[in-house]
Amino acid sequence: MTVAEQMEIIKRGAVDILLEKELAEKLEKSVRSGVPLKIKAGFDPTAPDLHLGHTVLLHKMRQFQQLGHEIYFLIGDFTGMIGDPTGKSETRKPLTREDVLKNAETYKEQVFKILDPVKTQVVFNSDWLTRLNASDMIGLASKYTVARMLEREDFNNRFANQLPISIHEFLYPLIQGYDSVALKSDVELGGTDQKFNLLVGRELQREWGQPPQTVITMPLLEGLDGVNKMSKSLGNYIGINEPADEIFGKIMSISDELMLRYYELLSDMSLADLVQLKAEVKRGVVHPMDAKKQLGREMVARYHGAAAAVQADENFVRRFRDNQTPDEMPEIHISAEGAKVLLCKVLAQADLVKSNSEGRRAIQQGGVKVNGEKTGDENLELPCTGEYVIQVGKRRFARVRFAGNENS
Repeated sequence: MTVAEQMEIIKRGAVDILLEKELAEKLEKSVRSGVPLKIKAGFDPTAPDLHLGHTVLLHKMRQFQQLGHEIYFLIGDFTGMIGDPTGKSETRKPLTREDVLKNAETYKEQVFKILDPVKTQVVFNSDWLTRLNASDMIGLASKYTVARMLEREDFNNRFANQLPISIHEFLYPLIQGYDSVALKSDVELGGTDQKFNLLVGRELQREWGQPPQTVITMPLLEGLDGVNKMSKSLGNYIGINEPADEIFGKIMSISDELMLRYYELLSDMSLADLVQLKAEVKRGVVHPMDAKKQLGREMVARYHGAAAAVQADENFVRRFRDNQTPDEMPEIHISAEGAKVLLCKVLAQADLVKSNSEGRRAIQQGGVKVNGEKTGDENLELPCTGEYVIQVGKRRFARVRFAGNENS
């Protein structure tokens, strides 16, 4: 592709390109020489499961990969043990080496659902950081001042409020920046919350006599609520390892406005087609539900395959349009401890809710059905015989049988 065509794809959804002129010059040189650019993005393996928010960067990496550039998926196994202080109001607890390596393996399995494994360089920053001795670390620390570090909003806020900042937290952006020196990266991708760290990489590359990398920041994807950053702790996430029906159902639950943002940041739909889709949704030519179904099929197909996407769509129609239960659902066997058991306890044992109290709230709010019948009685007890199809909310189903009563 020409430089202009590449820039159009690269700029899609990006918040910052620092500096855009530099990137254009690098692309021009790449086109002339036939030498691809080195594109780097780092991920600290702090949690084992990825959600769609994490995949915004991965999707941008995939676009660079399709443009013919070299992709370096950097697993921060060394920095993960320090703990990224970004956005934290207190010192983050470091992970153990065992936790980091376990999460890193899980990461690798998941990212190749998006990136081409043959064309992706997976690197660990411990490969070069463990070789730095005390003298090297002191030399690295000399490249930046405390005043510059305190320009970071989170550090500045903690300092102003007399909250602790550990010395090792100052090392984090320096070490992340040194990764760019080690890889001699041309471009580094990161979320908007990583902007300071990415710019440190530019400065350190200059110190080592390298051309400074272009920094591209991507937005932090809003979760299902359309307001807060997608997060497992907030429960507003779509996990890429979740069941196909769950992914599809969650996509169908988002607002029309958020749907278009997900298209921009996560979909393979071309820019021209996306512009057309937005216009057709606005004019009422395309119903938002149909557009969401198309997005849902694309997301499910990416993580579970095309057949699963078709099935998830059909299950959704059957369940919500025809008010039928899905053909397949988890079958849970629960030990009968007496003649009857509280429904809220069954919900928790069937993993439909996290606790008995959450089960009570779901029942009180009218979000629970037993064999298709809604109940609002939080003290309802089920006889420990027979079989029950239990539904919580719109998407969670389980077929419950009590152990020892399979023939009842």
